[in-house]
This record gives sequence, C-alpha cells and structure tokens, in this order.
Amino acid sequence: MPLLRRLALWTLALAAAVALGLAGLWAALPAAASLARESPRSTALIDQRRAEARQRRRPFHPRQVWVAPERISPRLIQAVLLSEDANFFGHDGIDWVAVRDAAEHDLKAGRFARGASTITQQLAKNLWLGTHKSLWRKAQEAVLAAKLERALSKRRILALYLNVIELDEGVFGVEAGARHRFGTSAAELSTAQAVVLASMLPAPRRADLSRPSTWLRGRSRRLLDRMLATKRISADEHLRASAELERILAGPRPTDDRDEPPEEEAEAPLAETSTPTSTPTSTPTEP
Repeated sequence: MPLLRRLALWTLALAAAVALGLAGLWAALPAAASLARESPRSTALIDQRRAEARQRRRPFHPRQVWVAPERISPRLIQAVLLSEDANFFGHDGIDWVAVRDAAEHDLKAGRFARGASTITQQLAKNLWLGTHKSLWRKAQEAVLAAKLERALSKRRILALYLNVIELDEGVFGVEAGARHRFGTSAAELSTAQAVVLASMLPAPRRADLSRPSTWLRGRSRRLLDRMLATKRISADEHLRASAELERILAGPRPTDDRDEPPEEEAEAPLAETSTPTSTPTSTPTEP
C-alpha cells in the first residue's frame, strides 16, 4: 500500500476515534438545560471547600446570596468581563485567540504562567469539576462549556457565573462578596470597589485588603485604566475612582508579597474525583 494512502487511512482512523471519544464524553457529562430555569443548590467548588474544611477539622458555613443581573452594579459586570473574558459575547465557550496568546506567553516564560479559560469554562469548572488541574479535566471543562453555550443564553451564563464565583474563604457570588469585602450590596458598589473585586478573581482567598499585595494593586490599577481606554468610564470617573482605589489599597504589603497572583490550590488539593454528576438545582429562578 502506498505511503500516502496509509497515512490518509491512519488520519481518518484517528479522526474517527477522536470523534467517538468526544461523543462519549458529551453523553457522559451532565446536561445543562435545567440551569436555564433553575439555580444550583450547591456546586462542585463549594462541595470541595466543604471537604477541605472537614479534612482540616474546621467549620464551613458558605455565604451566598443569589441576585439578578439587574441587582449587580454595571461597573462590576464590566470589570469582570474585561478582567476575565473580554471576548465573552464573541466566542462559543472557548476563546481560541486567548488560547493562542496564552500558549505563546507560556512558551516565552518557560512555564504555565497565563490561563485562557473563558467565563463559560470557569462556570463549568465551578459547577461540576472543582479546582483540580489535569489534561483530562481540561477536556471535560471544554465539553461542559460547549454544553452550557448550547443550552443557555449568554446572559444566563454570566448571571450564573456572577452568583457562584468564589470571593474569599466560604464566600460565593458577588452579592456575598460585596457585603463581605466592602459592607455594601453588589448593586451599590463604587467603580473602585468593583475593580478591586474583579481583580481578586485569580486568587480571591489570597487577597487581603488590609495588606494588599503587589499583584492585587497592579491588577486593580491596570483594570481601571483599561475601563477608561475601552470607554466604559469617563476621564472624570477614572480620576475619582483612582483616588478611591488608592485609599482602598493603602495598607502595608504582606510579608509574602509577590508580583503575580499566587497558585490558589497550592495549599491543599484534593484527590481527583470521577466524572462529574449532574448539579442539584433549586426552585425555578431567573438571576
């Protein structure tokens, strides 16, 4: 058999195997359709944090208050989108441009230094996978993101994300996060407060506003500048928010200060679990 023909047959066989594998993974992973009407009672991330607390024999009382997007500051929504997934409304769950840029950055850095997970992928991880990292989990995350994008509107995906993200130890969702960090509701956050809250997201449990680190200061300032550059805010609003931002970040630096966000799960990763099961949902709601 000629070499080119053998290569063609091997390529077709490989493509068929990949397609069958993806089809099997799609069928095995949870459906997302119920999330269009109902909100989850818990998430894989909350369950993971509960298990970690049990291992350390510590109490765990998660704080979470579900709110509709209309009850969230538009500045916070804008800041989260710019910080975490600027192309959220332009991709189908995976931002291939961001993946390419992250790969190029990591090659230059010689390490895995930059993530490229979209908001949809982060939501899939929070709902069903937890924080454990592996190539298998990344494959599951990608398929689950595709299922979310197929079953839900972008507005619903964003609403779910904003209500389940972790913002400190035992604090989940922007309403609980705003009250915990700033003593106000998510609707009443100032521009500076919204920027700081969004800037915490790579490592929220390691963000201490009484001793703000270099990475949190830098991310917050860059994000506020980006909101001005993208015309989310005016020059006057930027000036006022900059002054407030410096007051929020005025505390001394921590003893373990660093320029880059720390690895959130370096402290206590749990053993990898099996294929995720469906997420329990509560009564119908439309946050």
